[in-house]
Amino acid sequence: MRIGFNPNKDQKVAPTDFFHQVIVPVHIPNQEGYFKDSFQILHYCLESLFKTCHDKTYFTVVNNGSCTVVVDYLHQLQQEGKLHEVVHTTAIGKLNAILKGLTGHPFPLVTITDADVLFLNGWQQASYEVFEAFPRAGAVCPVPSSKVLKQLTANVLLDNLFSKRLKFTAVKNEEALRMFALSIGDSQFYKEVHLDKNLTLSSENGPKAVIGAGHFVATYRSEVYERPKSIYSKYKMGSAMKDFLDQPVIEKGFWRLSTDENYAYHLGNVKESWMEEVFSKIRNEKIKPEQPVLKKVFANKLAVWIKTILFARIIFRKPIWKLFLRWKGLSKQEANEY
Repeated sequence: MRIGFNPNKDQKVAPTDFFHQVIVPVHIPNQEGYFKDSFQILHYCLESLFKTCHDKTYFTVVNNGSCTVVVDYLHQLQQEGKLHEVVHTTAIGKLNAILKGLTGHPFPLVTITDADVLFLNGWQQASYEVFEAFPRAGAVCPVPSSKVLKQLTANVLLDNLFSKRLKFTAVKNEEALRMFALSIGDSQFYKEVHLDKNLTLSSENGPKAVIGAGHFVATYRSEVYERPKSIYSKYKMGSAMKDFLDQPVIEKGFWRLSTDENYAYHLGNVKESWMEEVFSKIRNEKIKPEQPVLKKVFANKLAVWIKTILFARIIFRKPIWKLFLRWKGLSKQEANEY
């Protein structure tokens, strides 16, 4: 039986001052073996976010079947007002956990990050500068990597093919690249030429951006996920991440870019002494946020197909790719190794 009239019926949701959401899916089922140091790593991740983000940032953590210690920690952070939203699920997989965090919010920018990322001062502002300097930027990663140059980047390459602003420039932070390689357990991940040069795109009056973006941490324009292809993934993670996080960016006509400087570290699952040292240097920075101006981008399906499928089949053919690399600034030897 219902008596009376629900006062919330037909009432609009109150507007919010937040304009940037950060989603962190967390899966720490225990504190043994692979997950032995994961709780400490999570602490570095979340506390570095609290220190480096402005007060118009909305923090969402999706607990994807974690153990009681982690659940209690997240509850404490929420009670302290540091986390705005904690979503609890069983172990439904990283992709489905991200979907849980994406729904029900109107924020124009959303950062999706793994729970083993250490954020550095200035990462938000640097990301905003890329979005404003390049109106077609749809995803911006704060960790530049020369190894993602060919990953869903054909559209930005074609759009700037004849521009002198698209060229190889010196890597700004070689040490950060080496540390990333170690964090994924592959010290030989980068060749020397990758540590030396990045393909970058310069703006008229603003920053440079590195072509390509990783997806272990990136900030997206929310239009990318306005109408997701699916509300469920049968895969927990792995190759499906590309289809879920990366593919929608180019399908909407956007570019995938990274900041020129390194603004975050991938930590992996093992605590190391340098992490505490870097964490201790992060300032509790509360700057007045200015919401970046995001210009409307229209995507024509035929144009998207030409740029992302047809042109990719041409540009990434080995002989043509080597010629392109040399045209944009690499020597013959560097092009062969890149």
